[in-house]
Amino acid sequence: AFNTGAMVRWLDFNDTWLAAEWGHPSDNLGGILALADYLSRQQVARGDEPLRMSDVLTAMIQAHEIQGGLALKNAFNRVGLDHVLLVRIATTAVAARMLGGTQEQIVNAVSNAWIDGGALRTYRHAPNTGSRKSWAAGDATSRGVRLALMALQDEMGYPSALTADTWGFQDVLFGGSPVELERELGSYVMENVLFKISFPAEFHAQTAVEAAMTLHAQVRDRLEDIREIVIESQEAAVRIIDKTGPLDNPADRDHCLQYMVAVPLIFGRLTADDYEDAVAVDPRIDELREKMTVTENESFSVDYLDPDKRAIGNAVQIFFNDGTHTERIAVDYPVGHRRRREEGIPLLLEKFESSLNTRFDETQVKGILEACSDRAQLETMTVPEFMDLWVA
Repeated sequence: AFNTGAMVRWLDFNDTWLAAEWGHPSDNLGGILALADYLSRQQVARGDEPLRMSDVLTAMIQAHEIQGGLALKNAFNRVGLDHVLLVRIATTAVAARMLGGTQEQIVNAVSNAWIDGGALRTYRHAPNTGSRKSWAAGDATSRGVRLALMALQDEMGYPSALTADTWGFQDVLFGGSPVELERELGSYVMENVLFKISFPAEFHAQTAVEAAMTLHAQVRDRLEDIREIVIESQEAAVRIIDKTGPLDNPADRDHCLQYMVAVPLIFGRLTADDYEDAVAVDPRIDELREKMTVTENESFSVDYLDPDKRAIGNAVQIFFNDGTHTERIAVDYPVGHRRRREEGIPLLLEKFESSLNTRFDETQVKGILEACSDRAQLETMTVPEFMDLWVA
């Protein structure tokens, strides 16, 4: 579960959920897929039927709803807690259900997940931004599996884990505020989840990167003539990724709005390799960063929290020393947004195939693509059959 979860998160190039709290619901796949494979092979050894991929997909929808549903109203980030807390909660609940737990056992497991508290956001912010943000979710989803396994052995639960005076989660870690669900759990999160398609960039920056890509052709030969670069963003982006000063490592750079705008302005691209030292040493990047002004656009912030819009707007405009300027390029919805599904899904499939080609030979890539392209076939495929497709 840890290894799978770490692989899912490592490049931060899968999915995102943005609300009062942020996160990546696919993080739960680490625990879900590992547990499904474990249970299936146990069942086959006993002469029973293994789980089907439809079971995995159902579990993923449930995990998305739990993590994303809790994120809608509860801003754990505002008290310094990291969103992988919600991965642990969601994986614990779903894993306990997959193991055949009773309602009481599932509740017991989840109560222990809350009592674990939460990881701090320390490793996501200067001056301590580091690689833990790439494995923190793997750690959380694997912990969820462990707590579920313990509950199935009748480990006790704690009825007021959230609400106990003084010692409950709400009083100790959430400033006394109640942890609440804004809406009933259904399929809202899975239907509205954001896919990272175009760029391996922190999601609040996706539309800024797209705007910078649009401006690249206009500025690539005038970089030294730039006087100022104005970036308008949402409040969340200003709080998380507006970063000045030295950037120490790739983890620092991929959470810096200015860096993620500078690279496409210069090179017309943004890839995972662009966060590495070999690219970061280019002095033009920091020169452009120093010329950037980041401000909150209140309309972007309002639309960001609108449940019917869920926009992640950014705007970029460049001003030159001679008094001229580019047009203001504003993008409200990234290509991975629900409102751009028609445009995004073909690109998502291209990204999938391209990623497969970096690791597997042509025959194996074809087998994986065929299995995943036919929904009916995928849903009826056993979990061991699916896992075997990925063995190089």
